[in-house]
Amino acid sequence: MKGDRITDVVEFFRLRQQDRNAVREVRGREPDRFRWRSAVGKLTSSAGRMHGKERFRIEEPVREVVLDLGDDTLQREVVLDARRFNVDLDRGEVLPHHTMGDLRRYAFLVGADMRVIERYVSLPVDFLAPIDTAGCAVVARAMSNHHRRRAQKILLDLPDPDSGIALRQHEHYLSKRAYKDNDLADRWNLLGRKLLGIGR
Repeated sequence: MKGDRITDVVEFFRLRQQDRNAVREVRGREPDRFRWRSAVGKLTSSAGRMHGKERFRIEEPVREVVLDLGDDTLQREVVLDARRFNVDLDRGEVLPHHTMGDLRRYAFLVGADMRVIERYVSLPVDFLAPIDTAGCAVVARAMSNHHRRRAQKILLDLPDPDSGIALRQHEHYLSKRAYKDNDLADRWNLLGRKLLGIGR
């Protein structure tokens, strides 16, 4: 199976419940930001549904590979992919450390509603207590994508601005709603970037 795509090989072993063989393939292939990352995502998706030793046999070998990656961006994205399936590949080695006070300050500065994060991630009360950076960043990205998609859907239903067709009253309302969603998408995206230390 050496010539086969890593995604196909991992899926082949997953369907046959031979996850250890899938892990071996991932460990033996050259990491890249597309197929290899996707293959690791499939493995962590499987691990997220497992418990005990069964989960440990997948999670720990994959974690070792991720920690050895020389590509910081790929390393970060694989950790975030895994966190979406409740798999923790980062125990303080990959993502920046933040406290509850940091999160509150970042959310205030960018204008994001921190109560949204509290719905999905367990947050500490103490300002100096560490937060789950990966979990908070995943929520921030998801909210950014949600608002961006909603804005695009609304704008596609409106007349083309270059067509010369005047907007009706309800279309003016929808247009404002779309631009508000775009603004919220930008705010959530900025929060995610701050949490991940991107663009500082």
